[in-house]
Amino acid sequence: MSFLVDSFLSAIRLMASLDAALIEIVAVSLKVSFSSTGIACFVGIPAGFALSTYEFAFKRSVITILNTMLALPTVVIGLFVYAFISRNSVFGTYDLLYTQQAIIIGQCILIIPIVTVFTLSAINRIDKRYRKTALTLGANPIQTAGIILTEARFGITAAVVAAFGRVISEIGISMMLGGNIRGFTRTMTTAMALEYDKGEFVLAVALGIILLSISLFINILLHYFQGKMPE
Repeated sequence: MSFLVDSFLSAIRLMASLDAALIEIVAVSLKVSFSSTGIACFVGIPAGFALSTYEFAFKRSVITILNTMLALPTVVIGLFVYAFISRNSVFGTYDLLYTQQAIIIGQCILIIPIVTVFTLSAINRIDKRYRKTALTLGANPIQTAGIILTEARFGITAAVVAAFGRVISEIGISMMLGGNIRGFTRTMTTAMALEYDKGEFVLAVALGIILLSISLFINILLHYFQGKMPE
């Protein structure tokens, strides 16, 4: 028990000192996580809206594939992307392997299905008469989409938060595609794994505290804005 307390107190002191290595690791994690979440929202929200609104061939198959991808292990994504960006592969000439861009690509594959499926679910809960009423009153397709997305804002916001929480806490993709390079691709989770293997728990505990704090802050922010949003 004393070991845990000592590690925790040392971690608090390390954070209070604004250790350069600690800040560097957190900055890389936040950069790749926000980037991948932003791209996933740009792709996933319109895709979820389209799946909910329009009928087309193989729609059920697409939804089934997306639902299956919700449980896709990160190591599988890592292997898949690695096969395409390694030196002797199709995209090997772009030197993406062991870069932040490679991590972002893998994380986007991981969370685009999350944003898409959650957006689809949120929009499906909206009364279908909203769309018909908007069109009857003369709204164009873009205005109609805006109305529907506004009504589904709580579910979509939850989808974004869930996606961000998924990528900031994942380790398989970051390790396999980023390589855990100090100052470049080392994220909070990969650094925690490395420090654990070395038997150095202070930095790992500090990163764990920061990771939990970020997740808590994002969820508090979500509930705050949901409370401020008019029904």
